[in-house]
Amino acid sequence: MSSLVVVRHGRTAANAAGLLLGRLDVDLDALGRRQAVALAAAVTASSGPIRTVVSSPLRRAVETAEAFGLPVEVDERFIEVDYGDWDGRPLSEVPPEIWSEWRSDPHFSPTAGESLHGVAARVDEACRDWAARAGDGSVVVATHVSPVKAAVGWALGADVNWTSHVDPASITRIDVDGGRPRLRSFNETGHLVGLTAG
Repeated sequence: MSSLVVVRHGRTAANAAGLLLGRLDVDLDALGRRQAVALAAAVTASSGPIRTVVSSPLRRAVETAEAFGLPVEVDERFIEVDYGDWDGRPLSEVPPEIWSEWRSDPHFSPTAGESLHGVAARVDEACRDWAARAGDGSVVVATHVSPVKAAVGWALGADVNWTSHVDPASITRIDVDGGRPRLRSFNETGHLVGLTAG
């Protein structure tokens, strides 16, 4: 049985400010770097042999992946959703009618952006590929909010949607047996207890 350990990157200044953060390429902040170290330690202590560490191409995910101290393979399919014209702007600026449609329709795309359905299509394919390569070990995937939700949707056979919360530096585990995924845990954050922004 193989395992995908899907982790969200540590915190960035944009996350802390409540901005929509899609394809903008920013670094982890000081707390995010400490979160990445705690995350890597928790996964290493609780998973089987780590065969590969995979990352989105964006720096905040790569920095999180590098905390494992292993070679990192970049897979573009795990990049964050493209928020289009809303990237880098406060969520509070999105008009309520657009936000309502965005939350209710996985095919909705913001102007110059990407739909959650599009994210799910690429993440489903990537999860299948990496699960097949994991053998009887684990593949760690350092990624973002929307790809984490898409991976959960793949495991559950459900549409990806906005109705779940994914914390920075959280852990989600998906076991794959005979090509069949099974969600084992979602949004683990116990390893972050006691970490502060100071």
